[in-house]
Amino acid sequence: MKKIFKIIGIILLIFIAVLIAIPFVLESKIDAIVQNYADENLNADLSFDDISLSLISSFPKAEVNVDNLKITNRLPFEGETLATAKSIAFEMPLSELFKGTEEPLIINEIIADELLLTIKTNKNGTANYDIVKEKESNNKVADTASSGFSFDLKNYELNNSAFTYIDEKANTKIYATEINHKGKGIFSGELSELDTNTEAKISMSIDSTEYLTNNIIKLDALIDLDLENQKYTFKDNKGYINALPLEFQGFVQMVEEGQQVDISFKNPESSFKDFLAVIPKAYAKNIENVTTTGNFTVNGIIKGLVSEETIPTLDINMQSNNASFKYPDLPKSVTNIMIDASVKNTTGNADDTFLDINKLDFKIDEDVFKSEAHIKNLTGNMLVNANLDGVLNLANITKAYPIELENELSGILKGKLNTAFDMDAIETNAYQRIKNNGSVSITNFIFSSEDIVNPIQINKADLTFKPGTVSLNSFDALTGKSDFSATGTINNLLGFLLSDKKLQGNFNVSSNTFAIADFMVENETATDSSNKTTSAEESLKIPDFLDCTITANAKTVIYDNLNLKNVKGELLIKDQNANLKNMTTDLFNGQLGISGNVSTKEAKPKFDMKLAMQQFDISQSFKDLEMLKVLAPIAKVVQGKLNSTIDVSGLLDENFSPDLATITGSALAEILTSNIDVSKSPLLSGLDSKLNFINFKDLQKDITTKLSFENGQVSVKPFTIKYKDIPIEVSGTHSFSNKMQYSATLQVPAKYLGSDVNRLIGKINDPEVEKITIPVTANIGGTFSSPQITTDLTSGVSNLTKQLVEIEKQKLIGKGKDKIKDLLGGIVGGNSNTTKTDSTTTKTDSTKTNANDKIKEGVKDVLGDLFGGKKNSKDKKAQDSTKI
Repeated sequence: MKKIFKIIGIILLIFIAVLIAIPFVLESKIDAIVQNYADENLNADLSFDDISLSLISSFPKAEVNVDNLKITNRLPFEGETLATAKSIAFEMPLSELFKGTEEPLIINEIIADELLLTIKTNKNGTANYDIVKEKESNNKVADTASSGFSFDLKNYELNNSAFTYIDEKANTKIYATEINHKGKGIFSGELSELDTNTEAKISMSIDSTEYLTNNIIKLDALIDLDLENQKYTFKDNKGYINALPLEFQGFVQMVEEGQQVDISFKNPESSFKDFLAVIPKAYAKNIENVTTTGNFTVNGIIKGLVSEETIPTLDINMQSNNASFKYPDLPKSVTNIMIDASVKNTTGNADDTFLDINKLDFKIDEDVFKSEAHIKNLTGNMLVNANLDGVLNLANITKAYPIELENELSGILKGKLNTAFDMDAIETNAYQRIKNNGSVSITNFIFSSEDIVNPIQINKADLTFKPGTVSLNSFDALTGKSDFSATGTINNLLGFLLSDKKLQGNFNVSSNTFAIADFMVENETATDSSNKTTSAEESLKIPDFLDCTITANAKTVIYDNLNLKNVKGELLIKDQNANLKNMTTDLFNGQLGISGNVSTKEAKPKFDMKLAMQQFDISQSFKDLEMLKVLAPIAKVVQGKLNSTIDVSGLLDENFSPDLATITGSALAEILTSNIDVSKSPLLSGLDSKLNFINFKDLQKDITTKLSFENGQVSVKPFTIKYKDIPIEVSGTHSFSNKMQYSATLQVPAKYLGSDVNRLIGKINDPEVEKITIPVTANIGGTFSSPQITTDLTSGVSNLTKQLVEIEKQKLIGKGKDKIKDLLGGIVGGNSNTTKTDSTTTKTDSTKTNANDKIKEGVKDVLGDLFGGKKNSKDKKAQDSTKI
């Protein structure tokens, strides 16, 4: 006996050793089989990280595991991934491992984990899954034998997998996620039975319309497989769409033209709760606790050929009669629910599919809403005919149904409307084919959104629908500090609501108070108590969906620190661009005219404006308008009126104010001065101290000047102003940071240069002397608050004095009037640096010496008066004749 056990033990150890050793010998064989199969049969690239073989854990079967399998497409989908799998396990009889590489390999079980499959058809109709190479021979047996695989599949599983289907030609997308599917059966027999269980989440969209969104699908199906005739018959089958149970039966058979389908289905129960179960789970919460009354039935037949030209005929019906539901945690219920709807196709032509909603009625509280709709040609140019009639208290929606909204709804909606249109008419704005009749009104509606700063309270809005147009009869609303009302017409309301069309129309808007800040984001972090719904870092964009003309009339518009009165004008909005035409407003006791453009299409808003200012109060406008401050800082000390035209363009900051560093343009300004406060301007005070003969309070009252600005620099074109009979030419530049480089050239008559100069002129006693002037240039640098001023007055007076001395000498020595006129001509003509003398003047006598002494003393007195730095009371009488 011991020998028997010993022999058995030895055999067992040998057998175990063989099981352990076989994988190391055969793994390379399996690797070769898989790779040979891919090379010979697939027009795609197959790769995997590892293939392992196990005999012990699966004995008496062999188990092959493939890790990180990947199939990559070649042209025309080169580089795209068709399929990946984290792992695929194959189970087969142990004897299969000893077959040659050309013999069929029988697989009994396949388990795939995290299989991701992407099926795609491009616009040309080419499919990415068509990767099997064509065989020269049509012999199925030969193909099967050469492939190296055969399936006698008793069990298969897909765990935590996903499937994507994209048909670019039909604009259809299907996504299945969280797929868990398993089945049992034998594929190799001519007749067999497959028992499957499937769970997944399905999303489906056609032409950008979502029909399913993460709907939970469950299916328990018992399927008869007739592999010879490729016919699959559904026997005892039950599926779920979300929580709606459906029983179905029938078959699908592969035929040469496509698939022959004959399936019927119905819901096994008739409770209205089944209808709620169709609604996506995200919106139909806790339906197991909902109290319902009434019935709901759905049934249908899908029968016919699925091919490139045809679809099966359809007869699907849904009905509910006098149903109701109430959620236990909500105060309101929905009652008197009536549903009568069907989807039909009697020809097999996809264009002949139509949807009839003969009745969809319900009641919330005392509000009754009725509707019906008929939609034809679902797959082509869709035709819609609908009727809506009823009242909705929007606040009751969330009180009767547990829908989660970002913002609370309120307001009363009333409507009675018939609409008939085709989708092509909406897409092409063929308004003559859009038939709307009826009216809609809303009262006490509050609307808030991420695109606006403050909630908008619509007190009342009335719309009348007519073929081609919608009339906005009234619209009264409040937001923040602002109120506004509007009337007008809308050309394509349905195109805006049902498609991606822009809202087109013409509106008349009026307001008592319109605060710009209520419609834009302030550049500061919103507090917890703020009712803003936008971020604090972005300015409000002009809505891209607007394509309209607005005629505005506002009594007061509040913009930053400005109160604009009687704002009127026209605003054209399109493509995030606002075009202002004939806009006028009362401002700074004058009037402002505006025309130009504002665009928010780019990352930073930009503007291009023409501004016309009439009778502006100078001191107030230069105090409150930042742009005027930088263009002419000195004007803030001027009292009076301003007329100006400014062409300006640049960028806007987050507060919709001009970004001064970016503005360029030009201006023509007329300043009507009533008073100048020299004490408030270091520049004028500095000039006043340098030029004692001018009082800047008495400058010319009316001034006209031109200037241009670019890159933070203002250039003032030369212009002339007068102080009494002194012309002053001014020109130069300054920067937005107030750095100056100006010059002012004064043509100063000699009579303004002091009492002693006047006495000399009086002694000459010639009218030509009254015309004598000298040019005095003041060069101004530094800044407006700290100016640096230099003049050439000293040299000018010195040259003038020399001329006057020479004239007096000629007069004293008795040279005639002709000689004096020559000298005067030299001064008046501007040749003040040259003194013409005669040889006769070389003779000296006591008269000449006395004259020279007197003149030198006079020159000393003149220079002392001009540059002594003080206006002495001693010379007050003389100064009164020259000072302003």
